[in-house]
Amino acid sequence: MSIDSTDRQIIAATQAGLPLVPQPYRAVAQELGLDESELCERLRLMQDSGIIRRIAVAPNHYALGMVANGMSVWDIEDTRVTDLGARVGALDYVSHCYERPRALPDWPYNLFAMIHGSDRDEVESKRQEVATLLGGACRGHDILYSTRILKKTGLRLRSKEVR
Repeated sequence: MSIDSTDRQIIAATQAGLPLVPQPYRAVAQELGLDESELCERLRLMQDSGIIRRIAVAPNHYALGMVANGMSVWDIEDTRVTDLGARVGALDYVSHCYERPRALPDWPYNLFAMIHGSDRDEVESKRQEVATLLGGACRGHDILYSTRILKKTGLRLRSKEVR
């Protein structure tokens, strides 16, 4: 699927986030002179075709009081990583969980899960819960703590690209 100028305008209007109003899609549609149903259908088509991967909330965990954030890494049996990854990702204190290829021999980990907490003790306790959930399918694990917030943004079109 290719995108037209209307799709580019939709991307430009939403790339910094949806407006914080009760009906954000309606507000964007009105801004662009579109019908709300047309806007939603275009977003769905762009998502179905892979132009947009997802529409999601990207909270600032630090502002929410979750100042201890650790990317836990796990060496999971390949035959079980999909099922166990889904279970880890469903935990309320895990914001994202995904599988990545190992980089042997130095990096044996294939499952990554971001754990959030108010302090490192809380994160370590939650990491132990994950280890218990993974049981014997886990051959090793570690955690990498965040030391600063990195800029988190999605797709950005330069203004001259929007026509």
